[in-house]
Amino acid sequence: MNTKEFIRALEHITEEKNISKDVVFDAMESALATAYKKNFGSKTNVKVKMNRETGDIKVYSYYVVVDDYDDGTDTVDEEGNVVHIPPEINADAQILLEDAREIDPTIEVGETIEKEVTPKDFGRVAAGTAKQVLTQKIREAEREVIMEEFQDKTGEMMVGMLAMEDQRNYYVDLGKSRGILPKSEMIPGEVVKMGTSIKVYITKVEETTKGPLILCSRKHYGFVRRLFETEIPELVDGTIELYAVVREAGIRSKVAVYSNDDRVDPVGACIGEHGSRIANILKELNGEKVDIVRYSENTEEFIASALSPAKNVTVNIIDPVKKEALAIVTDDNLSLAIGKKGTNIKLASRLTKYKIEVTTLSKINEQGNKD
Repeated sequence: MNTKEFIRALEHITEEKNISKDVVFDAMESALATAYKKNFGSKTNVKVKMNRETGDIKVYSYYVVVDDYDDGTDTVDEEGNVVHIPPEINADAQILLEDAREIDPTIEVGETIEKEVTPKDFGRVAAGTAKQVLTQKIREAEREVIMEEFQDKTGEMMVGMLAMEDQRNYYVDLGKSRGILPKSEMIPGEVVKMGTSIKVYITKVEETTKGPLILCSRKHYGFVRRLFETEIPELVDGTIELYAVVREAGIRSKVAVYSNDDRVDPVGACIGEHGSRIANILKELNGEKVDIVRYSENTEEFIASALSPAKNVTVNIIDPVKKEALAIVTDDNLSLAIGKKGTNIKLASRLTKYKIEVTTLSKINEQGNKD
């Protein structure tokens, strides 16, 4: 490959990988300097300069100007052993001031003097050695680009394409990188198809030795929060706000909302005209039930709403310090308040941060008659 073809190849790489040309050229110069030292036994300091336009390569050895040669020093450690401390500057890369001034009369101590040492066959010899280093540098640069794009995505929802799967995970194409969607983080019961688009919630972005790790979920409660923000414009402009979201994925979610505008009903805004907004959310959740709860600073009212779909709930705060409450319902609302396997009351407790006990008025009357 001649130098013009080399430049064209580099331009193709930088464009395809969205990497700065300077990053690639710097990597090549570093790799070629390593290759020169290895293949030509150089002990001096070496730098390689590549012409960004033509691709021409020149190798320079350079010496640091010193008053006197520094071979390092010897010292004695605490156990009495002699320890050699190498010089700050490679001893083979030093040149005395008097010798340096024969080349450049104006040079001073601490400055460097260069000499071109480019071998005639350097391009052929260096290519193989430089290839591995260059590949690594490009890979590192790609990782930096990906991390820069995704490092602020934790807690966000993204749309990707299901690219492949293995026994434990789905892999989601998110553009410049792939996210890992564990099958354990899918909504229970949902079926997906390779090649189709999918919404995922980013739970973790981390740099690893193998590249950026992007973990995704559709089971996380944050996924429901982001779906609401996508479908409800009033949540974006701040007219209504989400107080809290709790979830048992595939079974039920509870979303507490309140309004900053007395003219706007927060629950109605989330449901939408003829249920259009909530319908889109439910479709994405594979039929998971969603209770939209009106948040209230009145704890009794908030707990009563949180026990939806149970109706006509009366709440008494037993201990505000320990956050314990008693909810009283009619007999026909008891099973709704508790929910299948206690799901509804558990979610209501998590939403309100109160330990809730549910009973019926008939049980209270029965207990009173016994007393």
